[in-house]
Amino acid sequence: MKHNLTILGIDPGLEITGYGVVDALGRKVKLKEAGVIKTSHKQNLQDRLIEIYDGLIEVIEETSPDAAVIEKLYSHYKHPVTSILMGHVRGVIYLAIRKSNISLFECPAKTVKKSLTGNGNASKEQVGRMVQAYLNLKKPPEPVDISDALALAMSHAFTLRK
Repeated sequence: MKHNLTILGIDPGLEITGYGVVDALGRKVKLKEAGVIKTSHKQNLQDRLIEIYDGLIEVIEETSPDAAVIEKLYSHYKHPVTSILMGHVRGVIYLAIRKSNISLFECPAKTVKKSLTGNGNASKEQVGRMVQAYLNLKKPPEPVDISDALALAMSHAFTLRK
């Protein structure tokens, strides 16, 4: 990687979708923007998905990322409805990224954890502390959705340096 890249990390969720944008040059990363897109359980599914889509488009327009990264889908057989709802959320995220002509990458959670902490089984707290340290923040980003999104973006930046 020879020049700065802006990378958007996305932690999808129906209630809270976290995002984190970093400017990256190798292992050097700088926080550009981070936040959440929130929806209410009182809204119908369609309105929640539109809110996520519109919120993500706004982030993309404000930060002009070169690439986006999302956690590879993990589903558990005991929670099929959650997996289906996450599929809807991921669908609108993929649509927003594609319509914005941004390259989208998927990354398994264990890979992100190992990239930041050296341990693929690290806790969310450990990941948050490493995000804090790399970005020179006073405390780990909250809520954890932001920390997870930043971890995705940072992990992707680290893989580009190789």
